[in-house]
Amino acid sequence: MIERVGAIALNTFREAIRNRILYLLLVFAVTMITFAQVLSLLTVGSEEKIIKDFGLASIDVFGVLTAVFIGIGLVSREIERRTVYTILAKPIHRFEFVLGKFAGLALTLLVNTAVMAAWFFLVLLLKGMFDPRLGLAILLLVFQFLLVTAIAVLFSCLSTPILSSVLTLALYVVGHLLWSFDLLQRRLHSVAATAVCQTLYYLLPNLGNFDIKGEVVHGLAIEPSRIAWAAAYLLLYGAAILAAACAAFERKELQ
Repeated sequence: MIERVGAIALNTFREAIRNRILYLLLVFAVTMITFAQVLSLLTVGSEEKIIKDFGLASIDVFGVLTAVFIGIGLVSREIERRTVYTILAKPIHRFEFVLGKFAGLALTLLVNTAVMAAWFFLVLLLKGMFDPRLGLAILLLVFQFLLVTAIAVLFSCLSTPILSSVLTLALYVVGHLLWSFDLLQRRLHSVAATAVCQTLYYLLPNLGNFDIKGEVVHGLAIEPSRIAWAAAYLLLYGAAILAAACAAFERKELQ
């Protein structure tokens, strides 16, 4: 099983690094990280904090866009090209195909994030602002990218690329706004509405678990338990999403 999943992952990685969108997003990310130096001169506030915050935000946004725009076509593109029939004609289970696609995109994201992080650290080193704790923030961003990738793969197994991209981006935005559900719940007087808010709060991906950019930039303490919880959340929620993706692809009728 591991060999079959690994072979599909490696092939997916090779296809992904030939995708022009990947390089376009990477160029934009590097440009935005570099532009942070100019922005810090035009904005009121600490230059160091602005550069760090803007750099982490750039890695966050372009990492997610990479996961979405490449991940949404992983399965649907194979079906459109009918190459999936050739792959599944071999002794490969459908769930292995899905896991291989996820692993290939995960590897692509790791390489992509490594390039953005290296450039970010280079800029900070040249400015004399290097902070090793920024690596911790980037690590949690990688956790977030992996979870968004799993969601993109799930929607790729269920719907068209356009709808999949919209739904994945919508969940990314909602995942960072789940804190507002608590405020909404306090203002609701209906028991049913409160129950719906609580259900959505636990069902939707809570991407706030992976966001420690503010703490790192402002030098606040970060509890080790928060990092452990972020890793556990990724494993549990990510595994559930991938299981749903595998189940959806198992039942999908290929025409």
